[in-house]
Amino acid sequence: MNKKIKILKNGPYLVSGNVPLSEKIITPKGNGYEYKEGCIMKQNETYTLCRCGSTKNHPFCDGTHLKISFNGKETASRDSFKDRADMFEGPGIDLLDDGRCALARFCHRENGDAWELTEDSDDEFLRDEAITAARECPAGRLLAITKAGEDMETVFDPCVEILQDPEEGVSGPIYVKGNIPVESADGYVYEIRNRLTLCRCGKSKNKPFCDASHIKVKFTDRKFPVFKKYKNVCDK
Repeated sequence: MNKKIKILKNGPYLVSGNVPLSEKIITPKGNGYEYKEGCIMKQNETYTLCRCGSTKNHPFCDGTHLKISFNGKETASRDSFKDRADMFEGPGIDLLDDGRCALARFCHRENGDAWELTEDSDDEFLRDEAITAARECPAGRLLAITKAGEDMETVFDPCVEILQDPEEGVSGPIYVKGNIPVESADGYVYEIRNRLTLCRCGKSKNKPFCDASHIKVKFTDRKFPVFKKYKNVCDK
């Protein structure tokens, strides 16, 4: 079975094709961030992930969307990334930015953020840092390109990662890696991307994609005292 994510009307994400599922913890490291391993998650070849934010069995759907009459209407633009994105030119590389931000903060590195590093990309070290800052943006907001216009991407195996963000005291979006197709409730297949984040708090104004509303509404699937300690992250 081919790997795929199907959005069900006013319901969950149906993930098929035996897509690996795991949890990652966004963790400060110096002036930047890294991922630490979270819970081990068991999944079947096909599984459903909550989209309304109200399940009692995170991250999986338990049918609560029906009880709360969840409105999951998709509002995101269907234009391609490069048609949406603004270009930031640097001396060594250029940076494309489409503004779809999950506020995961991986665009920040020890020596500056992706935009500052792009401006200083005549320096080889800072150019490499700018490329890393763009590549590690889970939302796919940023894409570093060579001066010849070639994309500079990390090759990911297809997988789904549930993000947790203890520093902000919230649970983050669904990080989809490795060019897994995402099909709309009406059958439209969004542009296939190497990196993207899907909303799981139910509050994004750019559904199905994350717009960082989880931070604004303080969405969490953890007991706060346990969650904030960075320990025992599998405790519910």
